[in-house]
Amino acid sequence: MITTGSEPFTLDKLNPTKYLFFTGKGGVGKTSIACAVAVNLADRGKKVLLISTDPASNLQDVFDTALDGKGVSIEGVPGLVAANLDPVEAARHYRESVVAPYRGKLPESVIANMEEQLSGSCTVEIAAFDQFSKFITDREIGARYDHIIFDTAPTGHTLRMLQLPSAWSNFISESTHGASCLGQLAGLEAKKGIYKDTVLNLADGAKTTLVLVSRPEELPLIEVGRTSLELRDLGINNQILIINGVLSTASDTVSQSILAKQRRALDEMSLQLRDFRTFTVPLRSYNIIGLDRIRAFFQDDAYRSSQPKNQLPALRPLADLVDDLHRTSKRVIFTMGKGGVGKTAVAAAVALALAEKGVKVHLTSTDPADNLRHVIAKTENITLSRIDEQRELLNYQTEVLTKARETMCEADIAYVEEDLRSPCTQEIAVFRAFAEIVDRAENEVVIIDTAPTGHTLLLLDSTQSYHREVQRTKGEVPVSVRRLLPRLRDEKQTEIIIVTLPEATPVFEAQRLREDLCRAGITNRWWVINQSLSLTDTLDPMLVARAEAEKPWIDRVKEISSENFVVIPWLQDSSIQNIGKYADMVE
Repeated sequence: MITTGSEPFTLDKLNPTKYLFFTGKGGVGKTSIACAVAVNLADRGKKVLLISTDPASNLQDVFDTALDGKGVSIEGVPGLVAANLDPVEAARHYRESVVAPYRGKLPESVIANMEEQLSGSCTVEIAAFDQFSKFITDREIGARYDHIIFDTAPTGHTLRMLQLPSAWSNFISESTHGASCLGQLAGLEAKKGIYKDTVLNLADGAKTTLVLVSRPEELPLIEVGRTSLELRDLGINNQILIINGVLSTASDTVSQSILAKQRRALDEMSLQLRDFRTFTVPLRSYNIIGLDRIRAFFQDDAYRSSQPKNQLPALRPLADLVDDLHRTSKRVIFTMGKGGVGKTAVAAAVALALAEKGVKVHLTSTDPADNLRHVIAKTENITLSRIDEQRELLNYQTEVLTKARETMCEADIAYVEEDLRSPCTQEIAVFRAFAEIVDRAENEVVIIDTAPTGHTLLLLDSTQSYHREVQRTKGEVPVSVRRLLPRLRDEKQTEIIIVTLPEATPVFEAQRLREDLCRAGITNRWWVINQSLSLTDTLDPMLVARAEAEKPWIDRVKEISSENFVVIPWLQDSSIQNIGKYADMVE
């Protein structure tokens, strides 16, 4: 047993309910587990509908079958139908349905404002919820299938939005409290009953099981713990936990180090996650593509490679990226990417390398642990700061709610409070501190390990909502805010480094991030592929096979970046200092 009370996953132990929702951080294996459960149930004679609502879904690749939003029978698996809902496309249609009645009647600037309010991740979630709610509430569909399985569940934030009474009022059109990501709720009155039934079904343990999926790593476990709490606060306690990718044995120093990290992360898992029934799925040596591998996923790993690791063509080291930044005299540098890909460590390694070239660098982080200060506090040519996201968010929430309470009823206040929990709001909240730090580029190179997304920047730019907020609370718009977006859009001044892992989901998510930035007029040139097993000297058969599976994703980044990418190996010590040494070491 890798954790107290955990047990190896089998379908018999799951005791599947009518509805199964799989949720967790991107890249943890939700799709693999959902597909394997669906195929195994169908193989037992059950009628199964498998639905993906993931914008980066690879369900078609898994089954090697073209899918649509209505459902396609999977050849070789009698009884299984798979549907690939496209929430991005659904969001586009939904956005147009809301905006279309106002075209030609309102100024173009107002239309642009409406469109951007309906372009964020929250709108995509609502569009996905709108699509799959019919699969839960439609009696005819329910009678047709024994099990309906959803790959990706709605977040607690989405569910809370739909439960708020003020969400069905004219609050959005009348609100002046600032940039909102909840504009997508306008016009949903007709579906209020359907959504209510959907949420009730989610909380019904006799009908539904919420399957939390994580890897045995610190950040995915923290994320899934946060998701679990949000759902429990809504009365959705019918949850179980599956920990995917558990390494059971180690045969060399690399595998031993991975095993030790996994055990440490699991030992430190939050108490509330330990309350759930917990299953483990071993690390597999292969990508879960094709029926043979799907069916083998819960069995022994028969695909492990016994061949020597293929040699990759020469890959560029981090030093090449640093040299380019130095040569082009970039003033503002971001490392961007999803949590857990190592962007903070890469930002610090770049700062160290530039400082060694004599460049004056200001490095800032949003890391709550403030680890940077302990690692490089005394390094010459580097100054440090930290944006405290929680403090900035609390300050922003207090300001907005204080103003709102002067004129709004309690129902509308509840709506504003939920708005202020959204991802977009947190980005807006740190915007002031962020703008002030970027403004230091007048005198030194500024390196930041996070940034507002393209959606947030466009929202602020098109509506000037942030400017209104500043004017209301402070009476003026700081110079740093006025010149921030033009600076970020100037590729001669700013470099966006996208950090990813050599795996499907992190690469898909990084590509979406890049597209988001492009919408805001912000270019990206350099990519970093972090934690590559391909560049290690591991001889462990499992890890050698995993290294072979990295190649298509390295090739994908090579194509997207027009070969402007560098690769960092999986390091036994992945500290900032060790990545910095790697940058100096590799030719």
